[in-house]
Amino acid sequence: MTAIEILKLIPEKAFDLLSAETKVDHQVKKLTGETIFKLVLFSMMSSNKSSLRIMEKFIGSATFKCFNRRTVTAKKGRKTLTPHDCKYNSIRDRICTMETSYFEKLFDLIFVTYNKELKEETALAKTDSTFISLAAKLFSTGMEFGGDKTHRHVKYSVVMKGSLPMHVKAFTEQTYGSEEQALAEVINDADGLQNGTIVFDRGLKSRDSFDKFTTDNKYFITRSLPIAKLEINEKREVGSKPDGSTITIVSDEVVHLFNRKGKKSAYSYRLISGTIDASGEDIYFISNLMEEDAYMIAHWYKQRWEIEVFFKFIKQELNASHLVSRDENSIKVMLYMTMIVASLIIVYRKLNKIKSYKMARLQFEMELNDEMIKVIVRLCGGDPDNAAALWKKT
Repeated sequence: MTAIEILKLIPEKAFDLLSAETKVDHQVKKLTGETIFKLVLFSMMSSNKSSLRIMEKFIGSATFKCFNRRTVTAKKGRKTLTPHDCKYNSIRDRICTMETSYFEKLFDLIFVTYNKELKEETALAKTDSTFISLAAKLFSTGMEFGGDKTHRHVKYSVVMKGSLPMHVKAFTEQTYGSEEQALAEVINDADGLQNGTIVFDRGLKSRDSFDKFTTDNKYFITRSLPIAKLEINEKREVGSKPDGSTITIVSDEVVHLFNRKGKKSAYSYRLISGTIDASGEDIYFISNLMEEDAYMIAHWYKQRWEIEVFFKFIKQELNASHLVSRDENSIKVMLYMTMIVASLIIVYRKLNKIKSYKMARLQFEMELNDEMIKVIVRLCGGDPDNAAALWKKT
């Protein structure tokens, strides 16, 4: 599937519907929600380090005018393209003040569309967090760690379902430095996890959170430290070790857990103990999946590593650690846009069986650029003067 075919899976009318629903374009003439969406997408695809200055240059380029031609044509009511005259500070002000729910709802729509295209509606979900740091003198909010007063941190907590990010939040408050707060919140807020399975690391270990997930029909698998206090209800027989397994299951028990205050969990849970074959290290899993084979639970937990690969991808290839503005509103806008662009590249990579994220991004960018060249050729009809608006500098 080509880059343009993937983009066309997003219905054009969705931009108009979301604009009306969120009022993102109220009293806005030039930098509409759709234009900002396309400008950020185009800039992230076309530059290794997108910035407001880069967006300023792109918005007046012939290729971006072609990429954004639906918006220009609809607003101007004619077939020719008109140049934009927007400086970087206008783009910054728009991103810092525009309604973030527009991008959140667009991200949700894109996830549902591409999740279905990849046939991953029932896929395993994974969640984890990553940090970006900035100099404290440049960023007045954010978290501090280890007594370091020179840097502040923003935390991105992401839920991935199958190959794609499905829910994301940016945290700057210090209390969210703990995964007990951040991961519990993103799991509780994420739609579409009911009756599915989500995997997370041992940073989230609250028994109350486990009980809430179970009440909400959200099945989970997590790793645990050795548990000092529990109530064993049943000991289960461990099945045969499958070929390729890198751990050996020692025991499989149904237990009640206790929180720090000694309160017993409302539900019983699986406690699976094993040994990592390569190191001999003990490993423990907790899950509310009561019927699944213990080795399958261990296998599913191992897939949590995919989200670590995802974080590496968005930092290395999409420059997620760079903020175009340090305003909290713009952080949210750019976070949603990073997830959207990442989804486009992931879908393109999987459908075209490309091994490398780097090559998938490059090939997507080249196809996008080639398509814009085709548009320019058609508009010009062999004479550049026929599309003079493309070349006019503002």
